[in-house]
Amino acid sequence: MKEVNAYIRHTLVGKVIDVLQHAGFCNMTLLDGKGVTSGLPKEEYDYSLELAEQYINVVKLEIVCRDQDADEIVRIIRTNAHTGKQGDGLVFVRPVDHAVRIATWGEDSEGALS
Repeated sequence: MKEVNAYIRHTLVGKVIDVLQHAGFCNMTLLDGKGVTSGLPKEEYDYSLELAEQYINVVKLEIVCRDQDADEIVRIIRTNAHTGKQGDGLVFVRPVDHAVRIATWGEDSEGALS
């Protein structure tokens, strides 16, 4: 199993989710976040009094999938989150050793993904 973590522009998350779901990848987690980075045009930033810095709104999208699905998920995210501008985001893929579905006793590993 693999875990795909993508940090993408807040404004593009709806498009990315729609395409992922249409491709059959429906189980994911979304987390709102703020990215602090450099090199973006001024219009890309907001200003936070709490952080006392400029930031951009990002969404972290997490999907745990079968090994053979990871490349397709990354392709979908790259294609649909791409604007060609600095700050389009990042995608990380890492191995998952074990998964357990809490709601049903006995389902684990890939069986817990469906």
